[in-house]
Amino acid sequence: MTSSAPQDANKPTAEKADRSEKSAERGAEQGAYRATLNMPDTPFPMRGDLPKREPAWVADWNAGGRDGGLYMRLRAARKGAPLFVLHDGPPYANGKLHIGHALNKVLKDMIVKSRQLAGFDAQYIPGWDCHGLPIENAIEKLHGRNLGRDAMQAKSRAYASEQIGQQREDFKRLGVLGDWEMPYRTMDPANEAGQIRAFKRVIERGFVYRGLKPVYWCFDCGSSLAEFEIEYADKKSDTLDVAFEADDPAALARAFGLAALPGDGNKKAFAVIWTTTAWTIPANQALNAHPELDYALVDTPRGLLLLAASLVEACLTRYGLAGTVVATAQGEALRGLVFRHPLHDTVSAEQGGKYSYHRTAPLYLADYVTAADGTGIVHSAPAYGVDDFNSCVAHGLAYDDILNPVQGNGVYAEELPFFGGEHIWKAVPRILEVLGQSDRLMATQPITHSYPHCWRHKTPVIYRAAAQWFIRMDEGEGVFTQDKAPKTLRQLALDAIDHTAFYPENGRSRLRDMIANRPDWCISRQRSWGVPVPFFLHVDSGELHPRTMAILDQAADIVEAGGIEAWSRVTTEDILGAEDAARYTKSTDILEVWFDSGSTFQHVLRGSHAHAYPGASHHDSGPEADLYLEGHDQHRGWFHSSLLLGCALHDRAPYRGLLTHGFATDGQGRKMSKSLGNTVEPQSVTNKLGAEIVRLWVASTDYSGDLNIDDKILARVVDAYRRIRNTLRFLMANTSDFDPARHSVPAAELLEMDRYALTRASALQAEILGHFERYEFHPVVAKLQVYCSEDLGAFYLDVLKDRLYTSAADSHARRSAQTVLWRITDAMLRWMAPFLSFTAEEAWAIFAAGKTSGSIFTETYADLGPVDAALLAKWGRIREIRDIANKEIEAVRTTGAVGASLQAVLAIEAGPEDAALLRSLREDLRYVTITSAATVVDAEALAVRVSPSSAVKCERCWHYRDDVGAHAAHPTICGRCVSNLEGPGDVRTFA
Repeated sequence: MTSSAPQDANKPTAEKADRSEKSAERGAEQGAYRATLNMPDTPFPMRGDLPKREPAWVADWNAGGRDGGLYMRLRAARKGAPLFVLHDGPPYANGKLHIGHALNKVLKDMIVKSRQLAGFDAQYIPGWDCHGLPIENAIEKLHGRNLGRDAMQAKSRAYASEQIGQQREDFKRLGVLGDWEMPYRTMDPANEAGQIRAFKRVIERGFVYRGLKPVYWCFDCGSSLAEFEIEYADKKSDTLDVAFEADDPAALARAFGLAALPGDGNKKAFAVIWTTTAWTIPANQALNAHPELDYALVDTPRGLLLLAASLVEACLTRYGLAGTVVATAQGEALRGLVFRHPLHDTVSAEQGGKYSYHRTAPLYLADYVTAADGTGIVHSAPAYGVDDFNSCVAHGLAYDDILNPVQGNGVYAEELPFFGGEHIWKAVPRILEVLGQSDRLMATQPITHSYPHCWRHKTPVIYRAAAQWFIRMDEGEGVFTQDKAPKTLRQLALDAIDHTAFYPENGRSRLRDMIANRPDWCISRQRSWGVPVPFFLHVDSGELHPRTMAILDQAADIVEAGGIEAWSRVTTEDILGAEDAARYTKSTDILEVWFDSGSTFQHVLRGSHAHAYPGASHHDSGPEADLYLEGHDQHRGWFHSSLLLGCALHDRAPYRGLLTHGFATDGQGRKMSKSLGNTVEPQSVTNKLGAEIVRLWVASTDYSGDLNIDDKILARVVDAYRRIRNTLRFLMANTSDFDPARHSVPAAELLEMDRYALTRASALQAEILGHFERYEFHPVVAKLQVYCSEDLGAFYLDVLKDRLYTSAADSHARRSAQTVLWRITDAMLRWMAPFLSFTAEEAWAIFAAGKTSGSIFTETYADLGPVDAALLAKWGRIREIRDIANKEIEAVRTTGAVGASLQAVLAIEAGPEDAALLRSLREDLRYVTITSAATVVDAEALAVRVSPSSAVKCERCWHYRDDVGAHAAHPTICGRCVSNLEGPGDVRTFA
């Protein structure tokens, strides 16, 4: 019996597979030959029932832990195989998993599993980032902001451990296989000690120094930030043009080649600056102009104004003034002029305090000044800007003389006149008021501009000068250098990028640009929960203790034995002795968290988990991972810090490849937020639809961009899953009585269409494995769906049904088909396994029962034999002609002239090549077209003529044949069916 399937050729495979089985059963029940048909049968259910059944597989995979769980069985199966190392970028041990976590971990799992099936010992050691501000912030919310260091460390460690436990169960639930019983945690004492030892090595190679310079500072964090921790967002500010009075008008006149300033000496002269940071005005110490810009001296009712010549008109308009240019001069001529602070003569109750404004501002020359906007003159508060700082220091300003009235919490020091005790953001209106009262405010207006923010708190940050520890990017002296690196860190990192593979490739230029332009790396933080900077500084000179390098070793040993808490309890006297303890102070700084995660390759791959990665060191100089994989924001985060530390320690990157993925966004491409109500929780999806749907969503989406997700998108993923599952069910149902050891037909004896189907599968597998090599999954899912729908559902399986159902059970024709179906199923389960892990494992337990070790993940990709290009071309053309025939049959069906396609008789008119091709199929042409008769007619062009059959319908196979009833014992079936029941069976050669 065969379904009249041409009208169904483009319908979903799931529907077709289901309908074909049911129609076969109905047809059999109508006649007396039901028991004679080879009906499909399998315990593999049509419904996955994923939310209910997946937890059992998760439990089974993890049963026995490190003694007998699936992960350790995989390690045993790959013992001695080539190693593949995907080093896990550690998420923070803080908070409930979101869909971005699921995306990241599932993608990693798919890559590891695809490499495992490729024959590699593909291990996965999950990790967690445990130190740093996110956890301190969580503790402060729970217990207040006044905890001592010991209490903060104890509570942070307990909190991180609790969070890891929760997150680990959610990761397991997603079907992620890994060494969950022995992950790495940056707070493990061995890893904390490893960071100190790595820090020592970076010092030895000449990269570490202490310096006073402006660094990003977050008031909410109460600490300096690295470049990695900054993001830009719009901020509303007040712009202001401020006048600085010339301290020596005669010198200003000489700079412009004038004997004297206009106005008989009664008119004051001012240099005018423009800024968006009103809060920096109290800390002004200099002005800067460009040596090659032209400057104008402009006579106005407000006085003589010094402005960039190209900006005079715009400035006067802004000030509401008319003016005349008196003279011009190049910036070089202004060198050494001195101007008074705008509040120079303003009297307050605090006058005479430490930050008195009765001071002057020398004018320096600097290349960073531009005439793009403003006035062409920049005011310098060296504590609050990198360019300002560099200019002032280059012109001789001593570190001790740099004014820094803004405290770590954003509040001005109490002794600052007018503004002491106020927060800088709240003080801006007061600053504008005082400047206006002093007649030094030329103009002000609001502006919205891009401004740096803390990526954790989403609040504005400032540059703030502080004595910090830095890793140097370019030439310079480091502390305690013993084994100087052959190149600068910037040069080493740029070289390493050239030797790294990027997925996608555009990540290369992004990381290169960041490395090429980044400043020195500030690695010290003023917090409690983190790996210590175990330094002792002289109380007067600030110099390090001469035994610093030995102390670092001692500190690492102490931390390894008792964690960072043990070092916190150590006193200066314990380490230095009573005599030195009086002259040195113990640093309370910690290493910033990017040093923690960025150095994990060193103390995980070669330290805490060296047993798992015996071959991770591809070079003697250090460990190296095959792949790092994170979101594209990590070009400025983990990828970045790992690259710098890999080069600082070993002159090369710690990874051979970098893969970046986009973020999870809603169906409209918007960032997810609770306020918009567009968040998707992976736990909810898993509970409702199953983790397999989350996995298929990840696999089917192009991760090189952002990944959209919402209920409608998930519904489409569910539909795709059902189609794949039901195709798999059809395959398994029709091979349930097939034992490959006893029933397999040799390749040379397979029917030609079966050989075609096998070589088509082989060609597809080559494409799939190529995608897996490039860590691409969405093309695999797309091609698998097309394969199930078109290659199998709409063609091969459609044609096979007659042979599978009606041929003798053990006939060559049926066993030939089953041989290929079994091999396709065997291969397809392995293709699916990396992303549809639960389904592949479920099916494998049935399909390969008693024949393997029990898990598909211990297997490797199937050998489907070489691709026969000639056979692909031949049957590709046959399928094209068949599609044309199907359309003609469908057109006739709509008229009612024929019902099922088996009622049709075809006359195919064809040119010489097509005619020869079709005639080569002989009698089997009718099986390929699923009609009761098909003949070939020579013609110039291809055309298909359809007419209804005049023969009688066979009750068993539903073909319309003239020999129905020819056998007296079987009056309702055709001769072919009689032969299949009682004789040698019908002979198939091609289909």
